[in-house]
Amino acid sequence: MILPIVAYGDAVLKRKAKEIDKDYPNLKELVDNMYETMYGAFGVGLAAPQVGLPIRLFLVDTSPFAEDDSFTEEEQEELKKFKRTFINAKILEEHGDEWAFNEGCLSIPDVREDVFRKPIIKVQYQDENFVTHVEEFDGLIARVIQHEYDHIEGILFTDRLSSFKKRIIKGKLTNISKGKIKIDYKMRFPIMSRKR
Repeated sequence: MILPIVAYGDAVLKRKAKEIDKDYPNLKELVDNMYETMYGAFGVGLAAPQVGLPIRLFLVDTSPFAEDDSFTEEEQEELKKFKRTFINAKILEEHGDEWAFNEGCLSIPDVREDVFRKPIIKVQYQDENFVTHVEEFDGLIARVIQHEYDHIEGILFTDRLSSFKKRIIKGKLTNISKGKIKIDYKMRFPIMSRKR
């Protein structure tokens, strides 16, 4: 089932999410619905706060990036195969020289900006069977994980922009929060915009 994606301006996107355990109600169904929602919106990642749930759960599937010719064949192969569910994730380390990449977000449609992040991360997380993993990721996979991880920490990619960039996009963000945007996937807008 495709779930509505929460739009910029909703308080759930700014809240630090809570850990869950294997008894979380209907978890398998939620994960399946989140994948369906992400694919329906042509996303490469989706976090539970983006569907209105303040829990430490996010998914990543980088296969759409495998079509990009700017990556080597080896990188394309890695991107094509990477699909993972992260529960109760914790970034243990981030290192390397920060690099810029143009990021967007399903909760903030039609806004894309360069964000600087470190290229290598070490993450501890549980998979959908609650098996604990500690893994190192780099490059674009690390970036998508960092972006989704930010969501469960209550941080949006726009929070990482300079104050100058924030001023430039302020009008767009206001319009999104008021539902004044055309999108081709289901969204839920903050309550204040529903009173119009």
